[in-house]
Amino acid sequence: MRLLIQTALSLLLVAALVLPAAAADAKLKALIVEGQNNHGNWPQTTKMMKSYLEKSGLFTVDVATTAPKGTDPSFKPEFKKYDVVVSNYNGAEWPEETKTAFIDYVKGGGGLVIVHAANNSFGNWREYNEMIGIGGWGGRNEKSGPYVYLDAAGKLVRDTSPGSGGHHGPQHPFQIIVRDGDHPITRGLPREWMHMNDELYDKLRGPGENMQVLATAFADPKKGGSGRHEPMLMTLEYGKGKIFHTPMGHGNDSQECVGFITTLQRGTEWAATGKVTVPVPDDFPTADKTSQRKFEAK
Repeated sequence: MRLLIQTALSLLLVAALVLPAAAADAKLKALIVEGQNNHGNWPQTTKMMKSYLEKSGLFTVDVATTAPKGTDPSFKPEFKKYDVVVSNYNGAEWPEETKTAFIDYVKGGGGLVIVHAANNSFGNWREYNEMIGIGGWGGRNEKSGPYVYLDAAGKLVRDTSPGSGGHHGPQHPFQIIVRDGDHPITRGLPREWMHMNDELYDKLRGPGENMQVLATAFADPKKGGSGRHEPMLMTLEYGKGKIFHTPMGHGNDSQECVGFITTLQRGTEWAATGKVTVPVPDDFPTADKTSQRKFEAK
């Protein structure tokens, strides 16, 4: 009997040591890329997004950081080790070897998430622009592809008129309108909800192929906007890879929006797996009221 008890205790001890490691291995592996950005708060937003993904219970998160200026020849993340890459990067070109590895990663089925100014990057990198669909600044113009937006009737417009890509008025809260409530990322969200103070990117342009607009925001001319319904949540496919793209998330307060947090978690899970299990929280914003969770850095 004593031997049986000792054996049982030994098995329990082994299980206690093995199960946490097994649980960690079962989680999705995410990589945030950062290091250069025209937004000075990028170190904070990386920490915020890392925390949000980890708190979902679905992800372990690593961070890969480039040199602070110029092309970093040592920046060679092992993308293939990860289920999804989240870009918080807007800076110099990556080494050609890294760009090739990144293309192969996404085309081969890796997930990608583009947040805010990450769509400003790499204006002349054809494959990257195909991955993100539309972007702004970075020398983008009519040669980059059409402006993509929705008209007043909710119809997708591909506007080939000349002009630079990328614009926004002063920061302000704005309403998000869900255009496809059947997609896993938006399923269960209110059709309309208020986003926290943010830059409302408009006049984004690019190839816009294999792209589905899930939600938009009206860029009010009275607030310096384009007068168009601009894409705010998008999904794309590139080869076997899935991409979730949101132009939201400029400031710390923008990323404290429960709508931003929830769609980041759900969009990242979808990019990694094609499915969404993250629930819509009770404190999700409503059609006329924002919802904020103050971030407390550890």
